[in-house]
Amino acid sequence: MPSNKSLHSRIRLAEIMASLSLAMDLGIGQPMEWVISCCLLGVHFSELLGLSEHDRRLTYYLSLLRHIGCTSTATIEADVFGDELNLTAGLLADPKNPIESLNFLLRTPGKGQPLMARLHIIGKALAAGPSMKEEVDRIQCEVAIQFSRRLSFDFEIQSILAQVFERWDGRGVPNHVKGEDIVLPVRIVQLAQDMVIVQQMSGTQEAIQVAKKRAGYLYDPDLVQIFCEHADGLFEQLNMESAWDALLTVEPGTPILLSEEQFNDALLAMADFADLKSAYFSGHSRNVALLARLAALEYGLPESDAELLWRAGLVHDIGRVGVSAGIWNKPGPLSESEWERVRFHPYLTERILLHSETLAPLGALSALHHERLDGSGYYRGLPAEMQSIVTRILVAADTYQTKLEARPHRTALPPSAAAEELRTLARMGKIDAKATDCVLRVVGQAGYSNRSAAPAGLSQREIEVLRLMAKGFKKREIAERLVISIKTVDHHIQHIYNKIGLNTRAGAALFAMEHHLLNDIDVN
Repeated sequence: MPSNKSLHSRIRLAEIMASLSLAMDLGIGQPMEWVISCCLLGVHFSELLGLSEHDRRLTYYLSLLRHIGCTSTATIEADVFGDELNLTAGLLADPKNPIESLNFLLRTPGKGQPLMARLHIIGKALAAGPSMKEEVDRIQCEVAIQFSRRLSFDFEIQSILAQVFERWDGRGVPNHVKGEDIVLPVRIVQLAQDMVIVQQMSGTQEAIQVAKKRAGYLYDPDLVQIFCEHADGLFEQLNMESAWDALLTVEPGTPILLSEEQFNDALLAMADFADLKSAYFSGHSRNVALLARLAALEYGLPESDAELLWRAGLVHDIGRVGVSAGIWNKPGPLSESEWERVRFHPYLTERILLHSETLAPLGALSALHHERLDGSGYYRGLPAEMQSIVTRILVAADTYQTKLEARPHRTALPPSAAAEELRTLARMGKIDAKATDCVLRVVGQAGYSNRSAAPAGLSQREIEVLRLMAKGFKKREIAERLVISIKTVDHHIQHIYNKIGLNTRAGAALFAMEHHLLNDIDVN
């Protein structure tokens, strides 16, 4: 295998974003390469408009970043709609239009469910109302800005991301920016995304009609006029292209190349993107990655294998985004179809990373983290002889870390009980005994269990509150656990938000993961 430096020093940010965009597709219930199609349409339209390289570049990256906050609201949406991945119409519906909103709320939530279950879901959706869309957009906007910083985007893109959920009529969020105060690349991105949805569902002529109908309140009317005149040609161009190759070809200007450190930062961002899917997963991927790396060194493997395991550990669960948070958060037994979707997530991990020359080897290893030596694992059901030692270490690390974490159907196990269950699996011949021993020997080492120093001037009590927030605890539950009043909890939360410069629970959870505050997590 080439050295890490030779393999990764040339990695393009566009390639990372292309892979992440496939995960975003899954996270919002769209066909894979939907985000890429939106990006290509936006860039082709910006070329037709004669925009500068600078503005075309903004269009390109804003298109790829707009939905990177999608996992941060998955639980909120699933709690109301049942399956947040079945809301394509919600991406298009205008929450400020009562008829469109009501049509969406009556037709989409609970689709495919038994009548009584669907009526219950529709009732919750009607109670939540259009204001829920604003809440979701605010959260996703804040999280997208955080991710853009961590993915090495410059301050201009970070700041402009605050406009991606604004509207031409000023009724968007978070700042009610209107008209030409919304930068031109954002206006293009908004129009292109909606037009791809309509065109894929109903054809080009319907896309033209929707654009004309919404001109002047959702979209820039001048852009709509030009788009409608050239819509046939723009969509024909999309159909002629291989989406992945075209995306990397049309990047305006000089490609952004990531250093080794920036590449690792991007993988950490991908880990947190996956773990935001459910509060039960907060910090999981980082902990698995670190534990696998230390266990590899304990086993006596070379540093290159330890580094491979760390990187694969970070991205091993990105396929989780393609399974509804309603399934991940379900407290009761899963149905057969739900269980099949869960078993499918390692395949989705591999599929997301497959096209990238740099990420594909990580995906190939990551996809094996639920395999078992007796062939009973998933998704491939590989026999022992087809599982390398790095695979076996990743399996042991993931299995142990998962047992330390609460799930909707059980509380977290203490380390001693988790260790005993791991040893039992090894004795049964399901996981590798030596890999198990190495994982258990490194548990508690400083590099695994220590959390980082208090960031942003947070007090120890505020860190305790933040960690519980990140794991999905409600204010009353935090108060009971810390034996303080709800009013005191609220006081701490407001102080946390002020100190970290964020305004949402999802943003705070992402902050906690970024600053390693969920290592050695011990909350049930």
